[in-house]
Amino acid sequence: MDLETANLYDLVIIGGSAGGLSTAISSLRSGLERVRIIESSSHVALPDLIGPNQLDVGFGETASSIDVVGEHLVVDSNRLSYRTRAVLVADRHDDPTWKPPIDLPASDRIHIGEFDVGTDHDVLVVGLSDHAVELTAQLSGVGNRVVLAASGMDPTQLSPAGDSRLRQLEHERHVTVLYRSTPVAINLVDGFPMADFGDRRTPDLQFDHIVFAPPRVVLEPSDVGVTDAALESGKVWFLGDPDESRPATTAPGWQVGYRIAESVFPELDVRPPRSGLERRSRHQGAIEELRAEHYNATITHFEPTHSDLWVLRVSPDTGDTSYVPGQYASLGLGYWEERIDDADDPEADRRWDKLIRRSYSISSRIFDEHGYLTDDNGRDELEFYIVLVPPTPDNVPALTPRLALKRVGDRIYLGPKVAGRYTLRSVTDPAAEIVFLSTGTGEAPHNGMVVELLRKGHTGPIISAVTVRNNTDLGYVEQHRELERRYPNYHYLPMPTREPGIPKRYLQDLIRDDDFATRLGIELSPTTSHVFLCGNPAMIGVPEEVDGELRFPQPTGVVELLTERGFTIDRRNAPGNIHYEEYW
Repeated sequence: MDLETANLYDLVIIGGSAGGLSTAISSLRSGLERVRIIESSSHVALPDLIGPNQLDVGFGETASSIDVVGEHLVVDSNRLSYRTRAVLVADRHDDPTWKPPIDLPASDRIHIGEFDVGTDHDVLVVGLSDHAVELTAQLSGVGNRVVLAASGMDPTQLSPAGDSRLRQLEHERHVTVLYRSTPVAINLVDGFPMADFGDRRTPDLQFDHIVFAPPRVVLEPSDVGVTDAALESGKVWFLGDPDESRPATTAPGWQVGYRIAESVFPELDVRPPRSGLERRSRHQGAIEELRAEHYNATITHFEPTHSDLWVLRVSPDTGDTSYVPGQYASLGLGYWEERIDDADDPEADRRWDKLIRRSYSISSRIFDEHGYLTDDNGRDELEFYIVLVPPTPDNVPALTPRLALKRVGDRIYLGPKVAGRYTLRSVTDPAAEIVFLSTGTGEAPHNGMVVELLRKGHTGPIISAVTVRNNTDLGYVEQHRELERRYPNYHYLPMPTREPGIPKRYLQDLIRDDDFATRLGIELSPTTSHVFLCGNPAMIGVPEEVDGELRFPQPTGVVELLTERGFTIDRRNAPGNIHYEEYW
């Protein structure tokens, strides 16, 4: 080897992982002039970063040895030799001993680690690390619809490149990130994996493929041919969390670049990396920067029913707005936004530059601008019906007190994926009795479901009953009264519980007292009727199964009253006629 003709670099990085790319970018920005990435495959983890950051990547290069020659390290690959002041081994291997914490059914649609699933599929990625972000970006980039289940993910522990790419995927509505949900069980239904998330925020979801991102382990020096002399020089670094069995020159992706610069390049004035919160001051310019970075939709309609209750519509910058009536989507605002109240938000300081996300059922205008039953799937916006949640000693709501200050034209985050099994898919008899029971804004999904039934010419009775505190809490009452005038088989029963002179009754009372039969002449039957429930869990009263028996909560909910009459709960593998929303 002729060292005079060898390439001379400040830093050679082995492996185009998110951490390796982050280190290359930060090193160039810190003043290093020549940084080379050696990647054994034909692609890096996040290829979109190469062009904008002018990264120098050698594809198809595999490092065979790293040694000390004179004042420099020498890296030999299968193609070239490099003289360099420092080396970062950013490549890592999947842990071959790792197994998911849940039992998996045998299926060629469930994978651990990188796998070519093809394109145009619904894919769930499970994981918390850069590796999970890399898999998510790769699968999304080839045209799949991807959900990342990342319960417990701390974005500050991702590499800067991984964190930035994940936020970009969310911003562009290419990926849905479930920051609070992860599968607790996976089963096969008709050969396709069904993920059970074990909480009511996220219903069971079925996918074409599920991919687990296993932990990665730091390479041993022998894996890339590091000699003892090179290792003892203190100029060969490894990407990964250090432990007693690893070299001292091992650091996680979000700080390894600083560690290398501090140790090997004392002439550079490099300061320790700061968290996203530390990097941003709270002036208006920083807030506008955060809005531009995170928000991907515009509020096109904001109509207060009163000061604490609003109907709003949101139009995304890009992406589809089609949905099935009854489904939901997520909205988000940043912790940096002002609140309408003066409650002490315990998360605001720690998560000031992060998004607050909540799921809301998609509502419906019911009538379009011409007075016809609306077809909201033909529009580029989604409607939501939202109430301001007041703070209590036990709960300080984060999103709605910030949403209360928004108006038409303001920006907001809209999640990319519409989801939910709370739909009319089980209603196949056009003469069936259909009952919708809701509390407050729980009638939001029912608005579109009622419209769907009427548009399809449903001939059986349709009843929508809702309990609210006062008549002023009925945001759609005029539209429902117009439906009653037009369709004799439709009945709207608003039930205010705090209006003077009106007896206080609840939805359970409608079932106990046979109101539908006595007031409307409509008999409910477990063989022909369907009942849909959305709102306060105490009203619904979903039981727990203990030793094969159902145990109902107190006070008595609608589900218990209906099961006593022969109705059955609709479950994925056991269809029934009691349906309830599950994301509360």
